[in-house]
Amino acid sequence: MAGDLRIGFACKRMVSFRFDGETLTACEGEMLASALYAQGRRTLRTSRDDGGPRGAFCFMGVCQECVVSIDGRLTEACRTPVHDGLVVESVR
Repeated sequence: MAGDLRIGFACKRMVSFRFDGETLTACEGEMLASALYAQGRRTLRTSRDDGGPRGAFCFMGVCQECVVSIDGRLTEACRTPVHDGLVVESVR
């Protein structure tokens, strides 16, 4: 896939990252929410209120529906660039 266009930019290098224990690949620098969405991952957390699935909605950091845990810190997946070795956990 290196050199292919993906979500509006040229993919120069593929990297590996982990999401809930599963190893996935993405273009280096691609936003995490986009990388997960492209691989069919729609649920990134569950609602504290009703336990319903939540995922990327606005893709620009306003709604916070795509919050995930990276190194124990809550962060928006749509504002986090993917890099090699990134370890991400969904929020339950």
